[in-house]
Amino acid sequence: MNELSLSNRMQAILDNKQQIKHMEKGRYLFQESTPASDLYYIINGKVEVSKVVPDGRELTIRISSENDLVGETVLFSQNPKYMMNAKMLEDGTVAVISKEALEEKIASDSHLAVEMMTWLSAQNRKNQAKFRDMLLHGKKGAFYSTLIRLSNSYGTEAEDGKVINLPFTNQELANFCGTSREVVNRMLAQLRKNNVISIKKGRITILDFDYLKQEIDCENCPIEICTID
Repeated sequence: MNELSLSNRMQAILDNKQQIKHMEKGRYLFQESTPASDLYYIINGKVEVSKVVPDGRELTIRISSENDLVGETVLFSQNPKYMMNAKMLEDGTVAVISKEALEEKIASDSHLAVEMMTWLSAQNRKNQAKFRDMLLHGKKGAFYSTLIRLSNSYGTEAEDGKVINLPFTNQELANFCGTSREVVNRMLAQLRKNNVISIKKGRITILDFDYLKQEIDCENCPIEICTID
């Protein structure tokens, strides 16, 4: 079983078609600090999970997609509120799962409980690796690791490097690092000057992975941990 996939047993939970919702791009599944009673299983589409810090900046935690679960931090907590925002990045379909119902299923199904624990553990390791880069290497480390993670999630091999096949604005890239667009502008310009990356039609091609890895003291985590989703 892929530890980052919940598709096997979650499919058995989603047999009630009334739980299925079609969501348009830009709509929120939930917003930070609102009461939490449901989790969301993504059938198709992409969802940005983010948090707004006190000074108003937005920190993008991850981009979730097909067969992923969002809102998992509310499980087995009393009177919970959502800790993050979850916004659709494109039109998609999600299944709404009652927190209470899922907790009952986990408590009564040891196999599902193990699957959930495995998945949550993998998510925790991904977050720890990301925060390590941010804390040890600051904004530069956060940005360089973001480029590596984006390439692992959405990259394809090209003649001169690896192309990140989703276009991102500089502000969106900044949100992954909890920094400003101006800081990202400067770092992108420097990387282009050093021939580490190239940019064409909003898509970034990484030309020199070794440079990025050396700058953040890369520990060569397993590929499934070093992703943005």
